Amino acid sequence: MDASWSDPLTERSTRVVSYAKLHRGAARRKAGLFLAEGYNSVDAALATGRATVLLVTEDAAERHREILRRAVDTGVDVQAITARAADKLSESVTPPGLFAVCGLLDASLDDVLAASPRLLAIAVAGSEPGNVGTLIRTSAALGADAVVLAGESVDPHNGKSVRASAGSIFHIPVVRAGDPLELLKRLRTSGIATCATAGGGELTLPEADAVLAGPVAWLFGNEAHGLPGDVLADADHRISIPIQDGAESLNLAAAASICLYVSSRAHAD
Repeated sequence: MDASWSDPLTERSTRVVSYAKLHRGAARRKAGLFLAEGYNSVDAALATGRATVLLVTEDAAERHREILRRAVDTGVDVQAITARAADKLSESVTPPGLFAVCGLLDASLDDVLAASPRLLAIAVAGSEPGNVGTLIRTSAALGADAVVLAGESVDPHNGKSVRASAGSIFHIPVVRAGDPLELLKRLRTSGIATCATAGGGELTLPEADAVLAGPVAWLFGNEAHGLPGDVLADADHRISIPIQDGAESLNLAAAASICLYVSSRAHAD
């Protein structure tokens, strides 16, 4: 095995200091790399051939012998690190001691549309990394063809977002798009109906089966402010999720779970 427990990388080593900088978006963009932390993320990174380096403490190596064996068998560079180095690399309260260094995963909108998708999940100005990661996880679980982050959305390679995706970020295309209105034009040209979640929509979700039977892109708004008015107005349909009187509106992740589930059922029927 490549890892050397007699001479592990410490928190002061050049490589560890360099990898720790990947916590910052600017450093990720410059290096073209990000850190995946914990078993689920590292397992998915290896399974999809995205991991270039594996960093592991001795304790974590004992717990995850099979994952290290796979890394070595596929030619991934395995490096032993100290517990203090793991603390420096981790953004978790309890560092798992297992990390993968991976290339950025940005997918192309052109490639996604060329594959004739039937179900897309779009976060417009999604600002909460945990919710974006959960949207990625939910979208992969419910059969969406891609996730699109439009406008000023959080970087999906943010550590909290990657952890919340539970490895799904490696299994579903994630596109970072610019102007949401330009995105809607592209989707409309591709024959994809855009459905905006809205409290006062002209359709309720139970009434939307006919719309959802075809190719659909769901638009989910910012956690604090919802969808911008111009995006709501330009969407093909505004659809509300029925909730009990007096209840607060649903956050991005919860709304996406409901809408994507109903869409997946409509496609199955």
